[in-house]
Amino acid sequence: MARVSSPTARPRRPTAPDGVVVVDKPAGWTSHDVVARMRRLAGTRKVGHGGTLDPMATGVLVVGIGRATRLLTWVSGADKEYTATVRLGVSTTTDDAEGETVATPGAAGTTRAEVEAAALPLTGQILQVPSAVSAIKVDGQRAYARVRAGESVELAARPVTVSVLEVGEMRPGRVEDGDGDGEGTDVLDVDVRVVCTSGTYVRALARDLGAALGTGGHLTALRRTRVGGFDLAQARTLEALAEVPEDTPLAVLDPAAAARATLPVRDLDEREARSLSYGQPVELRPGRSGPAAAIGPDGVLVAVLEPRDDRDRPLLVLTPAGS
Repeated sequence: MARVSSPTARPRRPTAPDGVVVVDKPAGWTSHDVVARMRRLAGTRKVGHGGTLDPMATGVLVVGIGRATRLLTWVSGADKEYTATVRLGVSTTTDDAEGETVATPGAAGTTRAEVEAAALPLTGQILQVPSAVSAIKVDGQRAYARVRAGESVELAARPVTVSVLEVGEMRPGRVEDGDGDGEGTDVLDVDVRVVCTSGTYVRALARDLGAALGTGGHLTALRRTRVGGFDLAQARTLEALAEVPEDTPLAVLDPAAAARATLPVRDLDEREARSLSYGQPVELRPGRSGPAAAIGPDGVLVAVLEPRDDRDRPLLVLTPAGS
C-alpha cells in the first residue's frame, strides 16, 4: 500500500550539485549549526565546513557539499584574513567577550604609537600559545572541555605566521563594574586587520597585545573576511539561501571553481585527464613543489596532485573513470 504524505509535511529540497557555498556566518551560531542548516538547504547530509569560526565571530565560512567536501582539507589550510576589535585594559577567561572577566588593569593613557610598537613583534613567524579555551586536544579531550571542568590547561606554543597586524581606529572608553557605585575601568578599543596562516588564534593576538602593553586584552568583535580565494563578496547569508524556492537546487561554486580559489592549477590535456581518472600518475611539470588542482580540457576537476618521485601523483581523484 502506497504511503500517503502528510499534507503539512515540508517538501524535501532537491539535492544540490557537488560544490562549495560561501556562507556569511551570523553571530551566535556555531560552525556546526551552519552545517546542520545547510544540510537541509542542500538536500543532503554530505555537508562539511572548511575552518571553524567561534560562535561570536561572523563572516566567511566555506561549506562543501557532496564530493566537494573532499577539498575542505585544503580550504582549512589556506591563509585567512580578519577584521577585529581588541579591548585593551580587561582580560577574560576565554580571551574574548564571551568569557568572565579575570583582571581589569585598565588602559588609560595608552597611545597609538605604543599600540603599534607592541603589535610589531606579533607579526611575522612567531610562536603563539593558543587560548586555553580552544578545540585543541589534550590527552584526547578538547582543551575547552577540560577548562570548563575546572582543570588548569597549559598549551604548548605553536609556530604561526601573522603577515599583517594593522592597527586601525582607536576609541577610548569606560566599562562600569556593575556595582552601581560609578566605579569602572578605562579601556581602549582598537580595530585591527589580521592576515595569518591557518591555526592562528586572533583571540590569542588580542591577549598578547594587551600583555605586551602591560595590561589585559580580549576580543570584542571578530569577522573573517577571507579564506584563501574565498571572500565576503562571494558570501551569502543563511536568510538569503533560505529564500531559494523549495523545488530549486541550491546554487554552488562547482568543484573546479572551488579548487581554483584554493590551490595552484595544472591544466590537463585529454591523455593526462584520462590517466588521472584511473589513478595513474602523470609527467611532472617543473616550477611547482606543492599540491595542485588538475583540471581537464572540459573544465572539470579531475584530481588533486602532489609531486612525488619525479611524477605528479593523485592525492585525490574527484572524477574517476566511468563516473
